[in-house]
Amino acid sequence: MTNITSPASASGTFRLGGDLEINRLGYGTMQLTGPGVWGPPKDHDEAVRVLKRAVELGVNFFDTADSYGPYVAEELLKEALHPYGDDVVIATKAGLTRTGPNQWPPLGRPEYLRQEAEMSLRRLGLERIDLFQLHRIDPQVPLEDQVGELKKLQDEGKIRHIGLSEVSVDEVKAAQRIATIVSVQNLYNLQKRDAEELLDWSTEQGIGFIPWFPLATGGLTGSDSPLSELAERKQASPAQVALAWLLKRSPVVLPIPGTSSVAHLEDNLRGASIELTDDEFAELSELGS
Repeated sequence: MTNITSPASASGTFRLGGDLEINRLGYGTMQLTGPGVWGPPKDHDEAVRVLKRAVELGVNFFDTADSYGPYVAEELLKEALHPYGDDVVIATKAGLTRTGPNQWPPLGRPEYLRQEAEMSLRRLGLERIDLFQLHRIDPQVPLEDQVGELKKLQDEGKIRHIGLSEVSVDEVKAAQRIATIVSVQNLYNLQKRDAEELLDWSTEQGIGFIPWFPLATGGLTGSDSPLSELAERKQASPAQVALAWLLKRSPVVLPIPGTSSVAHLEDNLRGASIELTDDEFAELSELGS
């Protein structure tokens, strides 16, 4: 039976890094910022309400990054949720700089990653970051220098676990020779499945797989959504069906749909309680292929 007061808990749980138990359906903060992921939100008070409501509805995994805003999303998280509940896990990232709206140059120099980790600690009001992710591997900097610096921060107690974003299986294996990698975050949704090999490998390894743009930034949720017919049969919204598909795809998938609206947040979280049959899952998989 679904827990109506905590719909996110219907998604089941995952132990991130083997020791942080989170509800699988989390929340991504990128859409709380201005156009081009630049500047403050259009409605600051609504952004704060979204974050507070997420916790009320059982979300305890929040994904953010220093580059969202830049800095805006981390600051909003602290404003809305600090002091954090004991079960709240915050993941952030560094490794992309911001030179303007929609611009994301990579920068993986060790001194920069350290600086950003220190600043994220202050902005978030944390003594230790639960999951610190390398936002992109910088091709100009040796991988061992980038992941090695995160390992140093981990050894110093400033970060608990290390994750990677937009990587291949071979890149994760290379990083694992330097430090323990507990999660990967790649673009993945029903329509965009380039990361299928990484997801299958992560499932075998028990590594968390965090799909970004899980709803294809609205591409799966509009009035002309390819999911509309099945959604109608399930008495659900297309967004809920898309999230249900991700949750059924693998037990290591940790979707982080983001929104700047409380109404959309509540709708998304009800996706945790949509149960797809194997036939429905296969039908959706065909739609997106």
